Amino acid sequence: MNQFQAVTAYGLLESPLTAQAVARASISKAVLFWGVTRISLGWIFLWAFLDKTFGLGFPTEPVAAWFQGASPTTPYLAFASRGPFASIFRKLAGSTVVEWLFMLGLLLIGVCLIVGIGVKIAGYSGAAMMALFYLSALWPRNNPFMNDFVIYIILLVAFAHNQAGHKLGLGGWWSRTRLVRACPFLE
Repeated sequence: MNQFQAVTAYGLLESPLTAQAVARASISKAVLFWGVTRISLGWIFLWAFLDKTFGLGFPTEPVAAWFQGASPTTPYLAFASRGPFASIFRKLAGSTVVEWLFMLGLLLIGVCLIVGIGVKIAGYSGAAMMALFYLSALWPRNNPFMNDFVIYIILLVAFAHNQAGHKLGLGGWWSRTRLVRACPFLE
């Protein structure tokens, strides 16, 4: 009795087709996991943009909205920065260039992750943004080195490396366009 016959005899697999179905189900679960994780993280970035732009109250109050002329970077950079690089980040608070880069980064990273287009650039850009947040608040208060910024960095780099936009997104179509074939970093 070979291994497959033994497994079948004990009722663990009914046929070779069942084994293939199990393999397909596993792949489908991985696709679902990466797609939902990518879209969820994209929503975090997009929501931060929307809240800071319009002051939706989560946590930006309407009077503190960028749309009302308030600075989206000053509250964090000026008052929450700590550690060895705090003075550098405090000097950046309220800078028009930093505000536009930050807000456009939130918007574009969020949209790219949700839609699944440009995930490679969005992943690396988001990881760079999270690394700057991490450096702005060294060292984490609840752990010697690990915090949510590090987890986001890991996920964003994973998205950039595993064609995450192809999973529940338009990345498959996008990667076949002439533009992306000529410039693969746009995938």
